[in-house]
Amino acid sequence: MLISFTAKAGGGGEEGGKFDAGKAMLDHIADAHEFHFFSVGDFHATLPLPVILYSPQRGLSVFMSSKFHHGHEDYNGYRMVGHDIVAVNEAGAIDETVTVLDFSITKNVAQMLLALVVLFFLLKAVAGKYKTGQGVTSAPKGFQNAIEPVVMFVRDDIAKPNLHHKAGKYLPYLLTLFFFILINNIFGLLPGAANVTGNIAFTLVLGLISLVVILFSTNKHFWGHVFWFPGVPVPVKILMLPVELMGVFTKPFALIVRLFANMTAGHIIILSFISLIFIFAEMSKGAGLGFAPLSIAFAVFIYVIEVLVAFIQAYIFTNLTAVFISQAIGDHHYEEDVVAH
Repeated sequence: MLISFTAKAGGGGEEGGKFDAGKAMLDHIADAHEFHFFSVGDFHATLPLPVILYSPQRGLSVFMSSKFHHGHEDYNGYRMVGHDIVAVNEAGAIDETVTVLDFSITKNVAQMLLALVVLFFLLKAVAGKYKTGQGVTSAPKGFQNAIEPVVMFVRDDIAKPNLHHKAGKYLPYLLTLFFFILINNIFGLLPGAANVTGNIAFTLVLGLISLVVILFSTNKHFWGHVFWFPGVPVPVKILMLPVELMGVFTKPFALIVRLFANMTAGHIIILSFISLIFIFAEMSKGAGLGFAPLSIAFAVFIYVIEVLVAFIQAYIFTNLTAVFISQAIGDHHYEEDVVAH
């Protein structure tokens, strides 16, 4: 990540202008149609990705993003403007009458699919060893020995304390959630990689899936407490109704924003320290070189912290999901007994 950003920043945040730290940082964490690793002069080390466009006026168009030559050339009636693709006419002007639907495999999508493949083969390999008896009749070995404590942690410290006798039912979902977020968090720290968990669309889908699981786990007691809370006066019930109903949807919203904000903030802090080198260098080259060691030291420190944050955020998202599912299932017999007495 640091290498990729340094290469971009070294080329200037704006072509022919002063370094724009904000633009460089937002450009780095944004989605794109290629993986960018580094640049040396006019040479750009990139990995192009498939561009899949559909226009009702022009039909389907499929090609590689390298056809745009990093946004310097148009191709097949399309132009890349920043990270977006727009239609152009024969005169080379943007044609706003043409609707463009972008179904491209962007770097966020590609990396998410890679994470899915890694997750599948990783857990499949570990499960295969258990089938042969390794880890059951004998001690686990190799990578299985590293995965087993994590699985036990999710089971014993997340699922069982929150879901009790129903922990086994939800454990596969919680394990999938934990490992999927963790792998994407770690991948996002690699040089040139995409910040998938820092994309609001990604966390939105995870939050909506959790909402569906939570809603399907509810019962009549849960909805009874939402629409007509027992044991309180009628005026208070009426006041609590919109609050309780809103709470059903604010819980997954908190999951969505928490993961997105924390992973994006970590990247921004690291990039901010790196940006200081180029900001000081614009004042004087000596100041830039003098501040570089301190800036890099702080960036590396935050980078190490981000590795810890990758695990913490996966834990928090999974644990809160388990808590919300537990609240949806809820044993309300105690509350009903209090009301009865």
